Amino acid sequence: MSESKLVKSILAGAIIGAVASMFDRKTREHTIETTKKMKDHVVYYAKNRDELQQLIEQKVEAAQKIYVNTSENINAIVSKIEEVKQIPNSVQNNNIDKKSEIILPENLN
Repeated sequence: MSESKLVKSILAGAIIGAVASMFDRKTREHTIETTKKMKDHVVYYAKNRDELQQLIEQKVEAAQKIYVNTSENINAIVSKIEEVKQIPNSVQNNNIDKKSEIILPENLN
């Protein structure tokens, strides 16, 4: 039961906030303008469903390209991180190799 009160309270607060914001003239004018534009778009795409379908397909393709590029970038970053993790081991191995080398002078006088 408490969930239903929470949802009702949130909705009531949103409605009260929306009504209170309409007292500001600029907000009211902006809301009316935005609503008219939205209505025009809905009417236009209701009459031109093929165009809406093409627009949606373009957006989906763009989102898929972003996903693929992001995945590739993440894989490249992970690969570089793995390379960086190996640097301390290679430096340590290199130092051990250098220490084990015996340097002899060419001419002993």
